[in-house]
Formats: sequence, C-alpha cells, structure tokens
Amino acid sequence: MKRIFAAMFVASFLAVGSAMAADVTLSVHYAHPNLWAKVQGKIAEAFMKQNPDIKLEIAAPAENYAAGVQRLLREAVAKKLPDVAFLGLNRWRILQDRGLAVELDPFIGDAAKFAAKGYTPALRSLGQYKGKQYAIAASASTLVIYVNPELLAKAGGSLDAFPRNFEGLIQLAAKVNALGDNIDGVWVSAHDWRFQSMLGSYGGRPMNEDEPDTTFDAEPGVMAAKLYSRLGKEAGMKTYDGKAARQSFAAGTLGIYIDSSSYLTRVVAGAGGRFKVTLLPLVVAAKDKSTVYFPTGGSAIVMLTRDPKKQAAAWRYIQFATGPEGAKIVVENTGYAPTNELVLKDKSYLGDFYARNENSRRAHAQVAAYSGPWYAYPGAEGVAVTDLIGAALVDIIEGDDAEATIKKVAADVRSKLKMK
Repeated sequence: MKRIFAAMFVASFLAVGSAMAADVTLSVHYAHPNLWAKVQGKIAEAFMKQNPDIKLEIAAPAENYAAGVQRLLREAVAKKLPDVAFLGLNRWRILQDRGLAVELDPFIGDAAKFAAKGYTPALRSLGQYKGKQYAIAASASTLVIYVNPELLAKAGGSLDAFPRNFEGLIQLAAKVNALGDNIDGVWVSAHDWRFQSMLGSYGGRPMNEDEPDTTFDAEPGVMAAKLYSRLGKEAGMKTYDGKAARQSFAAGTLGIYIDSSSYLTRVVAGAGGRFKVTLLPLVVAAKDKSTVYFPTGGSAIVMLTRDPKKQAAAWRYIQFATGPEGAKIVVENTGYAPTNELVLKDKSYLGDFYARNENSRRAHAQVAAYSGPWYAYPGAEGVAVTDLIGAALVDIIEGDDAEATIKKVAADVRSKLKMK
C-alpha cells in the first residue's frame, strides 16, 4: 500500500509540476520505491524547473531491480519501452545483451571533458562493457555493518572493541544472541550481492575476467559459504527477509545488521530515539588487501529511446540526475554514496552534510576504498542464476554442508550458462 501511495504521489506531483508547455515528454522507469520514490520526485522537480521544455512521466515503480528488468524485457516485446530507466548496477547488462541499451559514447564525446564534469574513469567503469559506455552510475553502495551499541554492551562488547575479523564477529553475535529468546545476534541476507561482498572480502571473484567460467567455488568462495554456515550454526542467524531484519533492528531486538549502506537513512529513522545507530565498515578478511573488493550496489541509468529528439532530451536528464545536483539529492535522501566526483571535491555540495553525518562519511569512504563491479551473470539466464545462489545460501544457513553446496551450485551455474 505504501508503494502504491508513493507511486501516486510521484505521478500526481509530476502532473502538476509539468503542466507547462513541453517540447519533449520522457517516460522514466525505476525500481525500489521504498528507496527511490521521494528521490525521483525531488530530482524530477529540480530538473523540470531548469528544463521547462522537457516533461517527465515516471511510470509506476517495479518492486525491485530483478522485477524491473523482467518488466522491461516484456515491454520491449510489446514495443512499449520507456525512454530512460534506472536499473541495478548488475542488471543493465541484460538490456545491453539484448541490444536494447543505447551506446552513450557518441553523446559523451571528449572523454577528458566528460571526466572534468565529475565522471571519473572508475565511476564510468560501472556502466561499461568491453570499452563501451551503456550506462551512467546514479548511486553507489557497499555492504556495511549496522550496530546497536546497547545490545553490544549488554553482551559484554563495545564499539571501541568491535571485532575487525569474522571470527570475532561470530563470537560477539553469539553472545548477543544469548541475551534472550526475543534477541537475535546477527543477520545478513542470503542474496547474491551480499555473498559477492563476503567473497570479495576474502579476495575472490564470482567469475574470471573474460567471464567464460565461474570462480566462486574456489577457496575464497568456500570461505564465504562457510561464513554463512557459521553465522547460522554458531550465532543463531535466522533466514527471515530483509524487511523483517530492518524491523527487528529498529525495534532493538537485532544486535548486528549487515546490509547495504543505501539503507542508512531508513535504518536511522526506523530506530528513532531508541538507540544510536552506528555504521561500521565491513570486515576485510584477505591478508592481501589489494585483492579485496566490495561489489558496488546501487543503480545506473540507461537510455532506451531511439528517437533522436528524445535522445537529446534524455541525455540532458541523465547528466542532471547523475551530475552534482542530482548526486546531492541522492546522498541527502538515502544512504547511497555519490557517483559524481565533483560533489565530493566541492564542499559547497555536501561539506556540511558529512560534518553532521559520521555514519555516511564512513560508508562513502568504504565505497572509495574498495568499490568494484557488481558482477552480472551473462545472458538471459543471469537473473535465474542469482536466484540459484540465494537458495543455496539459505540451505547453507539452515545446515547443509557449505563447501559441497557452493560447489554444486557453481556446477549448476556453469550448466545453466553453458560454460565449459
């Protein structure tokens, strides 16, 4: 119901805000209304104020990025694609693979001049495939640790002594879990992106560089799978969903909540004044820190329209939404890190914000230090593969042998993707 009201709010707002005459109307797709409905409205308002010749029509949002990309594939068959779309950083490749995403290099032109606008090579890499630009990152997040200091103290722990290795985290979570039947020690989702983050902490990668084979069943992947197993067996971690985890943490009954930094604003608001939410970086498990990467979650914008007049308008919108003004709106209203360097270098944008928000500073520093690509499994079966991995992680948490299960799911992935 909240998602419906959010979609109605954005739609009604845009109808009023774009009542002026417009030369071009752009349709915009997005997902995750729980995170993006308010932000989409603010970006649209600011953009149309500066660009009165362009009207934005925002479609009813998809529940999540996976559902969104499936909807877009159906709309492509029906020839009803929107003009631009916000997709998960691991999903835009699906549209590129189908020839639906428009290459953006002709619009970018001079790479040095584009970089000077805040689009660094590292940030551009999040939307590139084989040297060509198909998407522009609009938000970035990595896996972080949210902590309830009061539950930690009751379990004999503290923020100052919070463990910086998984062994210590498991032990502390077990102590929190033992505080009572209504208290849970730790939670992290049985989800591909979270697993990729744990894998990256151990220095592993889901696939090799050229993508002909999966590699998450090598030693780092086995270690990551065993971590899930130990969190279940030793720390009592349950397999409820993300919404339930956020509710438990907000209620003060979950001590260590491991999830995307993009949820920061919502997590703090949910906790209210019950306790002071503290965000800490994810554990770095590999001895060689140069091998560590945390897959960058978040979103990127792709252009889907083939109409030249709409393409010109869409490019203006993409640059605004991903430029410093759009990035400022994203950061101030979510837990996402900015994907435009200018908003970080010029303190006039977010200097005061970071001074007031130490949690955000920590989260965004981790993005800068360890961010890497969110690997997307290639081909039409890419979404189905992530579902296989998630289901296997549930089995591991609930007691299945971690090494055998992760090796089996890797074999299943190879078969499904027709890898050798």
